[in-house]
Amino acid sequence: MLEKLIIQKTLRVPVSTGAAGDGTAVARQLDVALLDVGFSASRALLEHIGTRAPGPAMDLAATVVSAVRELVGDHVRHNAYFIGFPNDVPDTAEFWTDRLRAAVFTGGGTATDEQLRDAVASGAVNLLDLPAYGTYQHTYAELLAAHDELITAAGDRVTLLRLGDAVDVEATRLYLALAGSSTPHGEADLAILSELAVACVDGPQPAEIPVRENRAVLNGIRLVLGRTLVGVDTTTDVLRLACQVSGGDPSLVTPTRFRAFRRPERRVLLAALNDVVGASPGKLGDVVRYAERWKRLGERLHPHEYDQWPHAQAVFEVARGERRVRNLAGRAEAAIRAGAIGSATSVLSAAPGLLLRSADRLLRLASEPERSDVVEAVAGALSSASGRVLLSLREHLDNRLTPVSARMYASRSRSAWVGPDKRPPLPAELVAELSSLLDAEIGARLPQPVRPLVVDPEVLDVALPLSGKAAEGGFAVLPRGSRASVSGELLRFFTYWRQAGRRTDYDLSVLLLDEEFHTAGQVSWTNYHHGGVVHSGDITDATNGATEFIDVPLTTDGRYVVPQVFIYAGESFDEVAESMFGYQARTRDQLGAPFDARTVRARSHLRGQGRIALPMVFARNEDGWQAVWLHLYLPGAPSFNRVEDNTFTTTDRVRALMERRYLTVSYLVDHWRARTEVTTWNGRLPDEPITFVGIQAPEGLPDGSEVYTLDRLSELIPE
Repeated sequence: MLEKLIIQKTLRVPVSTGAAGDGTAVARQLDVALLDVGFSASRALLEHIGTRAPGPAMDLAATVVSAVRELVGDHVRHNAYFIGFPNDVPDTAEFWTDRLRAAVFTGGGTATDEQLRDAVASGAVNLLDLPAYGTYQHTYAELLAAHDELITAAGDRVTLLRLGDAVDVEATRLYLALAGSSTPHGEADLAILSELAVACVDGPQPAEIPVRENRAVLNGIRLVLGRTLVGVDTTTDVLRLACQVSGGDPSLVTPTRFRAFRRPERRVLLAALNDVVGASPGKLGDVVRYAERWKRLGERLHPHEYDQWPHAQAVFEVARGERRVRNLAGRAEAAIRAGAIGSATSVLSAAPGLLLRSADRLLRLASEPERSDVVEAVAGALSSASGRVLLSLREHLDNRLTPVSARMYASRSRSAWVGPDKRPPLPAELVAELSSLLDAEIGARLPQPVRPLVVDPEVLDVALPLSGKAAEGGFAVLPRGSRASVSGELLRFFTYWRQAGRRTDYDLSVLLLDEEFHTAGQVSWTNYHHGGVVHSGDITDATNGATEFIDVPLTTDGRYVVPQVFIYAGESFDEVAESMFGYQARTRDQLGAPFDARTVRARSHLRGQGRIALPMVFARNEDGWQAVWLHLYLPGAPSFNRVEDNTFTTTDRVRALMERRYLTVSYLVDHWRARTEVTTWNGRLPDEPITFVGIQAPEGLPDGSEVYTLDRLSELIPE
């Protein structure tokens, strides 16, 4: 439902168009139901439901509760293997021995230690197939009955839901924000954009669509529905569109198997190609990079049948090698290989974004006389590049003064590779000069607040969302590198998965690291206990869904706590029907079932490519504990992944990310402080409209206030 999507993305509830009446009883019930899952309805929302007839009021209330329960992962049953978890979890060796005795004497009796050793030595016993191992031995209802009700604590989460506008107004607002975003979206937001594009295809459209994947999503809908394409100005835009409507990857990271196109669709695609190349023949140079994909697309479009579009036919001639065209990047690379850095800089100056992304390499290779030319070219390109590129370069420079212990590359699919950093540091005076130029350009682009600016200090350590690819969808999920303070005395990690077709075994593990990132211990299905850290038990089949938990008291000796999800066997993260990771924060004496939505601080999807997921790391400093988002996936082995076998690769990536400096919201706020008064949020409601920047907006802000919370932080990125 469109209403549910809007609630989950914006925490705003569209108004009901149902008949008026007395729904006050429904409003009271909703208020109680929301508190049970850690949410609260604003006064305006409760009043609105109270003015609807009982039927429409109940429909709206049911939609709201369903949406927020799904948002925090409460729409499924989170059972635990050991019914008393975190209590009554046995010693690992004793548990395995008990299961082994049951396997040796399936008909009853007691096995001696010698018989157990002989059974293991014979190889006839698979430990994971032992009787009653890996499958629930009790129902979810029995688990709930074994636990007391949750003891509420002052720090339990309460997330506010607000009353929005009519559903079509909310849908249009969200559609325009997503479609016109200056930063790329992750898979979850692209899926939302696709749904909204269908509903909003004939409504208002964004004045500009900066991100080309967004154009592909929108044009995919428009192509199928027979509407005019928008924003197609390169040959690659057409290729992305063909991938999108074929159910493939519009980012072009992975190849797509093109579907058959209807004749009207072929005509639209070829006409668009013809217009692009006819207006700018130099854009044929972009074809070479994806030549093989163009060949495969040509087999579906049959361009030889359409002589009225000769420029479109030229695209496929270039792809087949019948016509040679050198693109800008190729000319620049040839100049670099020849040692002509000045010439390469001159070539790249025609593409400001590419020049800025190549600035580090050019400066490292340039001679002293050439270096000033590179700096001059970079300075000249700043005004033509996007704000996202400027901020990316500014963040990059912050990390180039000294070599790092390891250099990590994170792809758009969130897979990570780590290697030695062999680059020499850039001179400090050069970094300072470029940083000053970038600061001036970025600061000039930031809009002048027309209202008093109030900033919640909790948002200052959130990394600027320069790309949605560096994050998962979910609840309270922050961009990679963001830090959030952790309250409570105990962290409880949980992972849930439900297999689609074949037996699938995921394993939740925790790796503990010391100050030097050396291993200080681990807890997993092979080791249920370590220094107060406790595992809930191993589940090896998820036909009806499965959950594993790990409790970590914040008195642990480790400096870094690294939760991980391993695929031991079965379907990958992007193949299972559903998968998630999250964490809860509790007090040590807070009783209750293993999962309670009120204590969930964050919940993210697990949909990346790889066999090992590293969602986040928890780090202890002088002020306490912080959660640091990673959003990484490691290749791992095809099967049988275990924490013991991946300690080295995990440690490298955690260290590389923890040592990296990220641009955060505080960087933008510092620029605003130089131009206007910035007030720190202290919990007191102002008397006049304000511009509020924070994780969650408080209730009761004056009418006319502008609010930037997690769902709108990307709008702070200057264009």
